[in-house]
Amino acid sequence: MARIEPDSVMGHPVPLADGEQIIAEFRPNRAVYWRSHLVMAVVLGALAGVVLLWQANPYPVMGPIGAVIAIAARAAFVQSEAMAEIWRLTDRHLLGPASRAIPLAQIQTARPFLGAVQLITRAGDKHLIKYQADPAATAARLIAAGRQT
Repeated sequence: MARIEPDSVMGHPVPLADGEQIIAEFRPNRAVYWRSHLVMAVVLGALAGVVLLWQANPYPVMGPIGAVIAIAARAAFVQSEAMAEIWRLTDRHLLGPASRAIPLAQIQTARPFLGAVQLITRAGDKHLIKYQADPAATAARLIAAGRQT
């Protein structure tokens, strides 16, 4: 299976400040990752089949087959990168991939969104914490942490 190595765009985890402690880590869940790709394959496969039927193609079944193969290949190729996106909640910040550091006081809202958590800061920046096993619990934890500051 392909493995994508960390690059300069993704960066390295932000180091903790003196006295800063990690409260929680939000790691992507492999089952949620594959389930979301399965849903994507079914929806896009059905859409491809309908388009081929609309075009009067004699082999409309090839649309869903092609969509499933393409999405499965993409999922296998990108899996190592997606599973490496770990978010860390400290007593001062939410630290994410690509050297993101969001002060807890800047968290305005966090809400579940299709197996992920959409985080919006007071400045209007939006972040997506993907493939969470329990997005509602993750969102509640982030909102509670933001209120404590």
